[in-house]
Amino acid sequence: MKLPRPPSDILTSVLTVFIGVLGAGFGWLLNAPIYMLLGPAVLVSLAGLAGARMGIALSLRNVCFVVIGLSVGAGFDHNAVDAMLRWPLAFVVMAVLVWAMLVLSRWLLSRFFGFDRRAALLASAPGHLSFVLAMAAEGGDNVARISTTQSVRLLSLTLVVPFVALAMGVDLGGTIVPDGAVMGAITLAVMAGLSVGAGLLLGRIRVPAPMLIGPMLVSSLTHVTDIAPGVLPMWLVMPAYIVLGAMIGTRFSGVRLDDLTKGLAAGLSVTCLAVGLAMVGAIPVALALGMPLAHILVAFAPGGFETMIAMGSVLGISPGFVAACHMMRLFILSAVLPLMLARSAPR
Repeated sequence: MKLPRPPSDILTSVLTVFIGVLGAGFGWLLNAPIYMLLGPAVLVSLAGLAGARMGIALSLRNVCFVVIGLSVGAGFDHNAVDAMLRWPLAFVVMAVLVWAMLVLSRWLLSRFFGFDRRAALLASAPGHLSFVLAMAAEGGDNVARISTTQSVRLLSLTLVVPFVALAMGVDLGGTIVPDGAVMGAITLAVMAGLSVGAGLLLGRIRVPAPMLIGPMLVSSLTHVTDIAPGVLPMWLVMPAYIVLGAMIGTRFSGVRLDDLTKGLAAGLSVTCLAVGLAMVGAIPVALALGMPLAHILVAFAPGGFETMIAMGSVLGISPGFVAACHMMRLFILSAVLPLMLARSAPR
């Protein structure tokens, strides 16, 4: 009797994770910063561009997010709660940055790369990729070019931010797991169950990345109140980061070389502009809040929501601050982008 053939998404996920593990190994050998994210992202991207079908099944992605959310939330302490009173200043600056990124990136793509105003606005949106691509398809825009430009921005920021932080003197040799005793199996199982429930609830009210934010909230609340102290074991957290890195690289699966060539320069230009604006906005906020400049930069860099939160955790940044800033970026973008698209419509 023949065994049933595994679904194609399972085979694709296995292959993608395997390539991600190889990438993490190469990154470790090369002593790359945050190798567990950068190595898989680069190697999976190259495999996708070479024609291999790359992808991560939804169930595996959610497991990865739950583990990372619980791990990141474990770094939340009483000092982070005290600092929350000063965060509104960062949110105001974030609102200005989102508007500036949209306006200047639209001008850049229209002026030098042949985008029309609407397509340039969608290609330069600093977040909400699925929402942006849906609007592009609905409006008859060049979805492939917009998607490639956005994917280049996301991968570039994933690669650039660690090196910028390294240049600023941030120690990237720390562990991805906060200090503390490892959680017991029963505690971990209860936390995971509560996290999934919180994620499902947040998903119903359309909170971004609910399976990441839900576990972060559960973990942070239980750690601040000392109900469930402890950290996740490294053998559980490391694979989750490798899967996240591989997930970043899957954005280039199925991308044709011609589309990449057309979107590469535009994506890199938008990335440079975004990093420059994030730096300009981070300086006054860092001075006002008394926080390291590199920490504010990670919170302001318009990279992938999950990636920036995970990266902030590795860099030792307050997880609540990073998550709050990136959530605020998405909320602001949700309000501003439709209004700017309406004004960009042909008259």
